[in-house]
Amino acid sequence: MKSKGLQNWERTRALGMARYVLVKGVLSYGLTMFIVMTFIVHRSDLSPRFIALSAVLWLIAGAVFGTFTWLFMERHYRRAVPKIIA
Repeated sequence: MKSKGLQNWERTRALGMARYVLVKGVLSYGLTMFIVMTFIVHRSDLSPRFIALSAVLWLIAGAVFGTFTWLFMERHYRRAVPKIIA
């Protein structure tokens, strides 16, 4: 990570993991994928049961995506910080 990336991540991580997972994972990724995959790709089967199942699955996928992204960024941040301090 470069210094600008470190500063951006420090601001992001100060807001907390839960907020990051909610905003970047569930809302940004999960909700977007739900809309695209449900109403654009699978528009022939729009039963209420399918829509509900799709919503649950994509929101869970968003939470998983957000969590893994957070962990990935934290790993890179922790590796970069000792290099800058030293």
